[in-house]
Amino acid sequence: MDKYQEVFNKYATPLPDAKIAEQVNALLEKKYQANFTPEVLKNIHGCIDLTSLTSLDSKESIWKLVDSVNDFEGTRPDVPNVAAICTFPLFVDTVKQALTAQDVSIASVAGGFPASQTFTEIKIAETALAVADGADEIDVVMNLGYLLEENYEELTEELSEIKEACRNAKLKVIIETGALATATNIQRATLVAMYCGADFVKTSTGKGYPGATPEAAFTICETIRAYHLLTGNKVGIKISGGVRTAEEAVKYYTIVKEKLGDEWLTKDYFRIGASSLVKDIENRLGK
Repeated sequence: MDKYQEVFNKYATPLPDAKIAEQVNALLEKKYQANFTPEVLKNIHGCIDLTSLTSLDSKESIWKLVDSVNDFEGTRPDVPNVAAICTFPLFVDTVKQALTAQDVSIASVAGGFPASQTFTEIKIAETALAVADGADEIDVVMNLGYLLEENYEELTEELSEIKEACRNAKLKVIIETGALATATNIQRATLVAMYCGADFVKTSTGKGYPGATPEAAFTICETIRAYHLLTGNKVGIKISGGVRTAEEAVKYYTIVKEKLGDEWLTKDYFRIGASSLVKDIENRLGK
């Protein structure tokens, strides 16, 4: 038995996917409605990574995105501003120049986003360059080919080197749950990410595969909880890929609350990557 299998064996095998779906449905039926409140929506607003990752992005469009965050600052003292602005590495410096809002981080995808199919050296260099330009957080996609062929040696070496290139920036590892499909694969990807130093495990890129699902979030939370109990280390969760409405966001908030507890419900351990969610929440809260 190799060292990777020994680690996996420390954790309980996930429930069958159908059973997870049953548990998620039961949890949401029981708890969701009580969490759909203005106070929860305010909390969620402060946990959003406001994201723009399109081929049409430009310095001008990103500057306008940042201006929307700057303009929100102070208009609703009872509503925290977004947690971060997330862009391609090319625009990190633009965000840094434009951003005046307090306590909003600069996040950048890196490492050959969204497919992760490039040389490790390029992934490391891109990460380091984004950090040098001012990124506080780095979002990278796990090499799923390595994971699925059980090439854990190269996978963990690559992720560990990317983590080192982050220096003081936080690392979010995207495991593309829509591609992994099964709870067993999602659990293993989550464990590999955490043991390689991920500060957050992120569900999806939102590019090419199904995005986040409550079932995937449930499995990630279960794995984070077990890892915390075993090691004492706290790792965050980022939900991304298709979360557009307050209703959807509250479902994920509810899962995190019930599986990990209130201490995870801050921007230090809970994020939602989205573009249109901010406006939906702000419209519901009113002026």
